[in-house]
Formats: sequence, structure tokens, C-alpha cells
Amino acid sequence: MSYPVQKTDAEWRALLADKGAEPGAFQVTRQAATERPFTGKYEQHWQDGSYRCTCCGARLFESGTKFDAGCGWPSFWQAAVPGAIEERRDTSHGMVRVETLCAQCGAHLGHVFPDGPAPTGLRYCMNSAALDFEPR
Repeated sequence: MSYPVQKTDAEWRALLADKGAEPGAFQVTRQAATERPFTGKYEQHWQDGSYRCTCCGARLFESGTKFDAGCGWPSFWQAAVPGAIEERRDTSHGMVRVETLCAQCGAHLGHVFPDGPAPTGLRYCMNSAALDFEPR
């Protein structure tokens, strides 16, 4: 898949290091790793603002759509804008899930599940290491 923002692995590593991203940010965003539950800096973060892709800065979620799913990862019921999140079928680890990626740079964000609250019924389960926060 081709994305508007593209870099080599070395460029992504350097960008994330220069901005002081979390230690696992490269593995999460560029290699589809997952941080351990209840360890991410945004799991219990409730400040008003926007959550952005740590790789390219694209606006992904708004704090008003964040909820406590009890799953150990930041969860949202809707993307900030239509088309911000790309969804892809994921059959890794012996299960079928829907992977979520940043539509601008292809960063792995997490997965989306159909067990969230109204009005969408969705739970975008994100890795904190894939996100930056911009307070309002």
C-alpha cells in the first residue's frame, strides 16, 4: 500500500528518536507490535484534546470519543475525521481481527472491535506508543 507520507525504516527510527517517542514506538508503528496492557501513557489519560499519529502527526481521535473499555489500551468509539484510519483484515496470531493503520503514513495503531458503546458500537483499541496528544 502506498501512503502520502513515506520514509525508510531508518528515517522512521530517526524521526521517532528525535522526538523522544516511547521506546517501543518503532516496533509498534512500523512492525505491528503491541504494547503490554495497562502500561501505555494514554490508557488512563482523560485530558481534553486530540490524539495524533506519533509518526506523521495526522489527527486520529478526539478526547470526547475516548472511553474506559477496561481492556488496558486507550479506546475510542470513533475516528476524528472520516478516512483518518485505514482498516485491514488481520489473521495473525491464529485469529481474525481488523487492524487499524494511519491512513497518512501506514503506522500500525491497533485494532477495532464491534463491542464498543453507542452510537457506533465500535472500540478502536489503540497502542499509546502509536499516539501523541495535543491538548486543547
